[in-house]
Amino acid sequence: MNIEGNKPVLSDQHLIAQLVVILHKSKISPMQLFPIHTGNFKLDGGAMFGVVPKSIWQKNYPSNEDNLINLSMRCLLVVEGDRRILIDSGIGDKQERKFYAHYHLNGEDSLVSSLLSVGYGPEEITDVFLTHLHFDHCGGTVKNNQDHSGYELTFPNATHWISKPQWDWAMQPNRREKASFLRENMVPIAESGKLQLFDGPFQLIPGFEVRLFNGHTVGQAIPFLTSNEKTVIFLGDTIPTAAHIPLPYIMSYDTQPLISLNEKEALLDEAVLNNYILFFEHDVFHECCTLEKTEKGIIAKEKMKLQVAIA
Repeated sequence: MNIEGNKPVLSDQHLIAQLVVILHKSKISPMQLFPIHTGNFKLDGGAMFGVVPKSIWQKNYPSNEDNLINLSMRCLLVVEGDRRILIDSGIGDKQERKFYAHYHLNGEDSLVSSLLSVGYGPEEITDVFLTHLHFDHCGGTVKNNQDHSGYELTFPNATHWISKPQWDWAMQPNRREKASFLRENMVPIAESGKLQLFDGPFQLIPGFEVRLFNGHTVGQAIPFLTSNEKTVIFLGDTIPTAAHIPLPYIMSYDTQPLISLNEKEALLDEAVLNNYILFFEHDVFHECCTLEKTEKGIIAKEKMKLQVAIA
């Protein structure tokens, strides 16, 4: 250090050192992930497990006397800098009571209350990312307006991201999926001017990588979220619960089950190799798990809450 009168003059090395400290202190915190619970619903267990007999699947995922299994609609909030990205939005509350009666809604959680519990209101969400447009994944994106004369966006300031293959598929639905694609969940987004379509794999923000999977429905978009050298896969309906990890466990709802099988096998191999964390949207019992490869195939290694997994 040189002295010029009574005032110290820092060398270049000291200036660089101080700048490094300042940058370190002001560095944007790592990506934050918050599970957003929106309630549960029930579906037929046989439909959820496809060709696997009930005598086998019910050991890992119990059903009631009507063969119904309870499923979560667990979304995820990603906070990075000034971006607050909600992945999926649950079933919503704008449909008629008769519609919801088919799905036996249960649980105390709701989309907006869960967001508020982690400190964010609907107006603060900058992006809504929808894996696909089946009603249990996107219904909360649109709500009734105040006098119930029409619809409006739940997140009025958000850009809404949907893959173009899925959007085109949903807007002209096949007869098998038509009941899952509700126009009131989709058209208001387009009319708002806040719809952003994408054609294939891309990076939404650093650490938020998107890939397309086509087995369950064409153009399902799955986020791979990386922060602090850990990668969390938001699985959507590629692997809806931990009980669906074995390869033959594929839903009857999947439109192209053999493609689902190949996609799942490649995804599980990659996840084991890289120690990814699986985040389950529909598993009412488990939020996350890691994997391990055994002589009998890939199985869940540890099942845990997300905050434990990424700690």
